[in-house]
Amino acid sequence: MAFQEFGGLSERRRIERQQKLRKRIAIGAVTSLTLLLLVACGFYALSYQSKHAATPKGSGDVKQSKSGGGDDSNKSSHDDHVAVIKAVKTVCTSTDYKKTCESSLSKAVVSNSSSGEPHPGELLRAAISVIADEVAKTINRTDKIQVEDKELQGAVQDCRELLGYAMDDLATSMEHADKHEDKGVAHDLKIWLSASLTYQETCIDGFPDGKLKSKMKESMVTAKEMNSNALAIVDEIASVMKMLGVTGFERRRLLGEESDPAAADNESDAVDAPEWMSDEDRRHLKQAAESNPEPDVVVAKDGTGGYKTINEALARIPKGRKGRYVIYVKEGIYDETVIVDKDMVDITMYGDGSRKTIVTGNKNFVDGTRTYQTASFAAIGDGFFAKNIGFRNTAGAIKHQAVALRVQSDRSIFLNCRMEGYQDTLYAQTHRQFYRGCVICGTVDFIFGDAAAVFQNCMIVVRQPLENQQNIVTAQGRLDKRAATGTVIQNCRIIPDKKLVPLKGKIRSYLGRPWKEYSRTIFMESTIEDLIHPDGWMEWDGDFALDTLVYGEYNNKGPGAAVASRVKWPGYKSSFTKQDALKYTVASFIQGESWIKPTGTPVHLGLYSS
Repeated sequence: MAFQEFGGLSERRRIERQQKLRKRIAIGAVTSLTLLLLVACGFYALSYQSKHAATPKGSGDVKQSKSGGGDDSNKSSHDDHVAVIKAVKTVCTSTDYKKTCESSLSKAVVSNSSSGEPHPGELLRAAISVIADEVAKTINRTDKIQVEDKELQGAVQDCRELLGYAMDDLATSMEHADKHEDKGVAHDLKIWLSASLTYQETCIDGFPDGKLKSKMKESMVTAKEMNSNALAIVDEIASVMKMLGVTGFERRRLLGEESDPAAADNESDAVDAPEWMSDEDRRHLKQAAESNPEPDVVVAKDGTGGYKTINEALARIPKGRKGRYVIYVKEGIYDETVIVDKDMVDITMYGDGSRKTIVTGNKNFVDGTRTYQTASFAAIGDGFFAKNIGFRNTAGAIKHQAVALRVQSDRSIFLNCRMEGYQDTLYAQTHRQFYRGCVICGTVDFIFGDAAAVFQNCMIVVRQPLENQQNIVTAQGRLDKRAATGTVIQNCRIIPDKKLVPLKGKIRSYLGRPWKEYSRTIFMESTIEDLIHPDGWMEWDGDFALDTLVYGEYNNKGPGAAVASRVKWPGYKSSFTKQDALKYTVASFIQGESWIKPTGTPVHLGLYSS
């Protein structure tokens, strides 16, 4: 079965996850999934028609064997098996890894479905379940890895943690797969499945080059192929719903298609909480819109609050609490590694200003800390909201990878915050993220990761790198052409730091480079100063990803925004249109109307330009 226990986790976490996942399996097992796959529907219709066309009305007698005895059970079993194989083959036609799809789904559906043609929902459930089976196998394999090298030990530990997050996203996908009446469920599924794929890749990336990394990569090939197949199947679901006129499953219309685009495009002032939000959450969000909400706890270094450190406050969050939990962090420099873990959901944390309330650290790659673990602050629990806080890594350019802030939280918001570092400042790792009015400072790949992240009205400050380095603002890591991820820079300013100004003619700076094969980055309606090289974009390694990446620029201004001399890669869209840009607005790309507006965070849902 999928979602087996995780080897290598602590006993407490193992039991908690086992109970949680068993509950989700039970829900999935008893729920009648009503999602309709286009290809499956076509098969069922054809199957139904062919049966009734071949059997005239009134001639429903079963064929008798020569001996006169019936053989109904054998014929029925054979027909069921044929029906399963045909349905699976049809569903798998849209995937990139058809053999993996057919073999895995056939086994899963045959062993778990009732007799007869498989319900469309069973195919989707099986597609997700087989991924979890493979990921769980990999987790259990890590238990058997015995190494003395500390770097490898750390990589194994990180891998277990990351694959645990992947399992969580797969479980969430299972739990929500049948909720076709909910708005945007297709995009939700793609976000969670995209995150699962990213966590698997991050596990592999954490190992240094060598035999162990090669073995881990080989052992995870099937899981990653299955994950890609599941994304393809979800795309087919969306196509079905569109054909059948079921609008709830699809993502929202583009704002350019609204009946009143101008009205829909206005800055958000009202607090229209969605129906699913609790009364307690509504109260907190209304307070956030009007001013800083009343805190549940206060953190102050000078002892004037309930706690002197942020970690103390997080450790004492009441068990079983409901609604949003608000932490006010008073002015001060908090030198501590802060982790808002996956169980700390719906946390609001605000300070006295991004230059006054600062979380800092200096962990870095050169001194032996893996990039994933260098973050001074990590936001993992869903629904995290930070306001007026600074996040800093002081390791400096000479220490290479040194993360100030790592974000995995789905539907997370950072308002008027500041992220300071050099290489790898902001790790926008997974899920949906929104940054408004923030300052992000760095040198090499300083906004990187594989989240669906939109940066709006932010100041992106490019600093002076090491002598042998070049500046690259973004390094987006999309792994699959169907993944719902990418980095969007909208109405921002890309400027040089004061120390870089006299050197900007000598040091090359670029908008981005492709970290992974399907890297996707869009700069639109932003001001780009003259520090950016005319090429605009930089290769990662030779011609890697140049055909498959998706890079675009729309309606930018400033001396660095001219596109006439930009790269001529197949993946770079030299003519990025308004219709192209509309796909990457807050409303369309991260469905922000439903979860950003209620917080009172200023947000522009569409394009600024008409």
